[in-house]
Parts: sequence; C-alpha cells; structure tokens
Amino acid sequence: MEEHVLDAETLPLERKSLLPGRGFFVPDDVREAQADQEARERAATADVIVVADGDADGLGATAVIAEVFDDEEVALLTASPHNLEDGLRRAAEYGPEDAHVFVCDLCPDEYRYVEEELELLVDHAGDVQWFDHHQWSDEAAAAVREAGVDLVVGDSDEECTADVALRALDAEHDLPRHIVELAAVTRDHDLWIKEDPRSDDLADYSRWVDAEEYLDVVREHGPDLPETAREFLAERREEKEALIEKAVERASIKEVNGVTVGVTYGRCSQNEVAEELRQRGADAAVVVKPAGSASIRGSEDFERCHEVADQVNGGGHPRAAGCKPRIYDDMMDYAHHWTTQGAVTKQVILDGFRNLPETEESEEAAESEEETDEESEE
Repeated sequence: MEEHVLDAETLPLERKSLLPGRGFFVPDDVREAQADQEARERAATADVIVVADGDADGLGATAVIAEVFDDEEVALLTASPHNLEDGLRRAAEYGPEDAHVFVCDLCPDEYRYVEEELELLVDHAGDVQWFDHHQWSDEAAAAVREAGVDLVVGDSDEECTADVALRALDAEHDLPRHIVELAAVTRDHDLWIKEDPRSDDLADYSRWVDAEEYLDVVREHGPDLPETAREFLAERREEKEALIEKAVERASIKEVNGVTVGVTYGRCSQNEVAEELRQRGADAAVVVKPAGSASIRGSEDFERCHEVADQVNGGGHPRAAGCKPRIYDDMMDYAHHWTTQGAVTKQVILDGFRNLPETEESEEAAESEEETDEESEE
C-alpha cells in the first residue's frame, strides 16, 4: 500500500474524521510481535510489573505504584479490555519469577477469558495484586480471588483506579502531594465529574504521547503539566476541536425506550462530543468510532451505560462505558462501516437501549403515564 494512503497529515479533515488512524491497518500479528519484544525488554529485569490500561487512569495508578516502589525497577506493560489476556501472558512469560505484579484499570467480562493466562501468572510471579473500579460480576471477582490474586475493586461512582491504588497501598500520607493530587484530578476525568480543567489536560496528554513519556511527566509534575506539555496540547487541540465539531454536526437525536439518545460517528474526543449532545437535550450519547468501537456516555438522567455495553461486547460504568460489537468479519464490513458512518454499529447499540430490562423507576413512570392517559380520556 502506498505510504500516502495512510498518511493522516495529508488527508482533508472531513476524510480524516471518517477513517481510523494508521495503527488500525497494522496486522495483529505484527502488532503482537512488536508488543512481545517491548515487553521482553522492559520486564526481563523488573522487580515490579504493572499491566495497565493505557489511559489516564491506568497510567495514574501506575504512577502511584511507581512512587511507592521508587527504589525498585518498575516495568509498565499496557493492555486494553480487549487484549487483557495478552498483558497477563506477557507479564508471566517475560517477567522474573519473583516479580511483584499489579493489574490496573482492567476488568474481564468473564473469568474464562483470562483464566489460563492469570493462573500462569500467579504460578510464575511472586505475588499479584489487581486494582480496579469497573463493574465486576460476583462470579469473575470470586474466581480471580480464588486464583490467588489480591483483588481490590473500588466504587465506580466514587473512585478511579488511581484512588484505589492509593488506598490499597495505604500510600496517601506517604507519597508526594503532587502524586496524591494526580489521583484526584484523574478521578475528575474518569468519573466525568468535570470540575477541574486540568483533568482534560491529563486525558488528552495520555492519549497523544507515549505511555512512558506520560509517566515521566506526571511523576515529576503531577496534574500541573509543564509549559512544554501545555504548548503541545494547544497545538493538538486545534485539530481536536475541528474533529469534535464534525462529529457534533453529524449527530442525530433518537427516542429509545424512554431515553433521549444522541448518536454520532467519527474520529473524535468522545467526552466532549457527549457533553455537546447532552447540552442539546440527550440523556445518553453514543459515539461510534471508525475503528469499530463505540463510547456510551450517560448523565444524571441515565446511569445504565454499562448495561447497554454488556449486550454488545463491552462494559464500563453507569455513566461511561465502551464496546466493540462483534459484527466485523472482514474488510468489506469495515468498508461498509466507514461509508455508512457506522450505521450497523449504531443500530445494534440502540437495540441495546431498547432491550434494557425495566427497573422499578421505569415501571412507575409507565404506570404514571397510563394513569395520565386514562384521566385525559375521562
């Protein structure tokens, strides 16, 4: 394939907003071989290994752990909810036998997806601790603990994983103030509290720079990023704002099962797009990405995002969840996805809203509507 076809710098903004980034087109075996090599180099002599999500919360928890074990060599192996088992496998295969392993900001949909790799890791490592704040099933949590893991799951309405790490390691009073503050500002973004403007800086910076660079910067500066980082963010945000605008322009509002849902498509920052849709009256927002995944965001009026995501190969929190429906069998499916702006993905996620079981609140609302209708007929 010609290099210019994948060069995002030469694409018009409209086309760029409709297509996935260069990394999408790298074959899995090439990506996995590269990840294996990097893991081998990082973990071989490490005293502490952290398998973490590469977002601001996963990296924030890693920063806390790295500070607690400041005198030891700490290796970071990033993973995602969709390849958690690979991160566990790499820690077991490439880490020393007596390493202290942490798993952060990751949650298996079912234990069977990670059973083999986790048991291998527990047998190999010195000990394994797991910090998270997602919605765990009782069965998965029990199985992970029975495997020999010290699992600590925080309240997803109150804590981010960086908070959980601070609490579980009893480090809040021992670490530098800027690291403790880093956890608080990370929580502001990850729980979508949106009260501290620095949380957007952390989220964007973690997305746009290498994980190791992010760790180096926040361990030194905490949530108050240095001038060079702020200048970098300012440059990148010009394009970010333009991509947000494109996604908002494409949005439509649907009434589904009593919920006002804003739905859109594009390569963009999902939280900002969701906020725009919420200001337009949406209770929930669905942002479908060119790579096939989607973000589901809620509000005070809709706190069942994780229930929708659970139906379409995903999970998360009541007000913030993610998924990637299992509907892509070949490149023709992806081509259809790009040219229809995620039509099939939008539909299966909206079906997830339609299929939500009724709650006591929804039943009471339905009864109230029926009574109102009867009174109006009289």
